[in-house]
Amino acid sequence: MTTLAHHTHWIFDMDGTLTVPVHDFDAIRAELNIDEGQPILEAIAAMPDNAAKKTHAKLHALEMDLAASGVAQPGAAEFLARLQQRNCQLGILTRNAGDIAHATLAAADLARFFDDSAVLARDDCSPKPDPAGILLLMDRWQASANATVMVGDYLFDLEAGKRANVATVHFDTEASYSWPASTDFAVDSYDTLARLLDD
Repeated sequence: MTTLAHHTHWIFDMDGTLTVPVHDFDAIRAELNIDEGQPILEAIAAMPDNAAKKTHAKLHALEMDLAASGVAQPGAAEFLARLQQRNCQLGILTRNAGDIAHATLAAADLARFFDDSAVLARDDCSPKPDPAGILLLMDRWQASANATVMVGDYLFDLEAGKRANVATVHFDTEASYSWPASTDFAVDSYDTLARLLDD
């Protein structure tokens, strides 16, 4: 596979992919008393119910504060507009809560590209790397795996895409591309990704 020109259904991670990363996950873990390196949602899920509820509330407040500072990645809006011109279906799959996802998209001026029903968050399905969100969007769109793309900046995005048997794009502005086994395409900008529509 050398091109994405014929893919018509595009799913994007949000933080660090469509928007400039603002999350300091180590600081968030420290604030929530979660061990260094632990996935945050999974660590909270392993807590007793009362502790999990309080920690989720604290996480939500931290993330909502960050949502207001959402800024689109350079070229993201232009790329999404180009996909819309091709009549592509566009979706979001994020490990954030739904209201935070919508607040971030609004702050970054990207909300206009996505129907509300195509923005899936941790409230809607099992979080990535589970492929449930990708499969749910594909079902709603009646899309085939061969026509679908998952774009993300982290391993969980790519693993979810692989498990759903869709094309995976690792978006990495530093071009370090740490997970080649889970990556079909590696790009460091939306200009680079746009070229894959023309090859």
